[in-house]
Amino acid sequence: MTLRVLLVDDTRLARQELRTLLAAHRDVEIVGEADDVPAATRAIEALQPDLVLLDIQMPSGTGFDVLDALERAPAVVFTTAYDHYAVRAFEASALDYLVKPVDPQRLAAALDRARARRAQTHAPESRGVLGADDQVFLRDGERCWFVTLAEISRIDVDGNYASVRFRGERAMLTRSLSALESRLDPALFFRANRNTLVNLRHIRAVELNVGDGYDLTLKDGSTVEVSRRQARELRERLAL
Repeated sequence: MTLRVLLVDDTRLARQELRTLLAAHRDVEIVGEADDVPAATRAIEALQPDLVLLDIQMPSGTGFDVLDALERAPAVVFTTAYDHYAVRAFEASALDYLVKPVDPQRLAAALDRARARRAQTHAPESRGVLGADDQVFLRDGERCWFVTLAEISRIDVDGNYASVRFRGERAMLTRSLSALESRLDPALFFRANRNTLVNLRHIRAVELNVGDGYDLTLKDGSTVEVSRRQARELRERLAL
């Protein structure tokens, strides 16, 4: 199966170097190139590549800005001349980071990770709903993560933001809870009350409360109140 790759770098010579290295991999198809943040965002949304080789620093912004603008984060390998920057932010999250000049063996290893990731990821549904294996990019200040939806335990309203909890961390999104809910698989996320979406797979215990609703205890130790209005739906979901 062909691995569809998009190249994003503001330097033409850097993109040409990647093209030369990728030519050694018969299953790789370069579907396009972009040289700045807006062009990269448009290309990812239009082409839906399996993998993006993404430069971090560009005159029009950063690779982080590209990912921030997307609803769905693609598989990404960062290419950068600043190894300390990429390592600090992404060594536990991105598929890989490649320091320029790119080493052919490191590139080959990164491509193998991308192939494995594609094999594990379900094809997106036609209505655009994100499932458990889909990956999103989250950023909170200088901290950045790639997170699968299965890792997110809950999403709460926090002023004008949505607070996303995962792996003991928290990140803020500038999107409404309703907008997020419309993109999430309803078999995975449940609207517990006006202010909270909860991942059903993260529920550890369910207890009745005095308001004829439920109190949920999640695997991370946090608790969520299910309103009386939503209690019936929860019983149907969990067959209580």
